[in-house]
Amino acid sequence: MSEQDDRSRFEAVYRRTYEQLLGYAVRRCSSPEDAADVVAETYVIAWRRITELPGGEDGKLWLYGVARRVLANHQRGERRRLTRHTELTSEIEHLYTATSGHGEQDGVGEAMGMLADSDRELLALALWEGLDPGEIATVLNCSRNAARIRLHRARKRFAKALEKTHPSAARFASRLLTEKESR
Repeated sequence: MSEQDDRSRFEAVYRRTYEQLLGYAVRRCSSPEDAADVVAETYVIAWRRITELPGGEDGKLWLYGVARRVLANHQRGERRRLTRHTELTSEIEHLYTATSGHGEQDGVGEAMGMLADSDRELLALALWEGLDPGEIATVLNCSRNAARIRLHRARKRFAKALEKTHPSAARFASRLLTEKESR
């Protein structure tokens, strides 16, 4: 089969099955965006494996099988993210309450919300992902020195934001800066 034949066949299958697969995903996902991602990934796999895609009604059933596996992978990923989010929230709450002596755990989130996206990403890569400045430099496609400088500045802005949201957190903020800068 030629590439043009594959393309025509794929387009026909897509038009015939899209609404059904989207409905399948929407009924199983927590958001329309997630459902759209599942359906898009299903069709990417179908395009890559177009020679394996059966014709007629069997093709639709084959796509449902692919969508089911994509959805299972998506749900496993969501569970891992939720578990890690819960663990991180617990760690941050424990650290924050241990250092500040207050029960106000929303201060860290509030301070993070005051930062630019780029600062939040840097801090997340360093603190949540455990990456060092060299690894962050690779992720951001910049020099190690630039990553260190950006990370230092992001930490300073976070400390200031934390002090604004919770003035009693000044000790925590300064300790955060000194501990992480020694890496």
